[in-house]
Amino acid sequence: ISVLWLLIGIVCLAGVIWLVLYGIKKFVTPIPDRLEQGIWFILLLLCVIGALTILAGGTFHGPSFR
Repeated sequence: ISVLWLLIGIVCLAGVIWLVLYGIKKFVTPIPDRLEQGIWFILLLLCVIGALTILAGGTFHGPSFR
């Protein structure tokens, strides 16, 4: 179930980042390609760290609905 929460979080975070980047590019100013690639690279690193944490036996605690 931890993997499911991780995947949901990744999809939500990627969607928010994409929306923010799209809004900035469309309505404010162009973003340099290197900066955009850097942002996506940081997201990729966060995903890898989360996956390795779960595989190493750590737990990813999803939201608690108590």
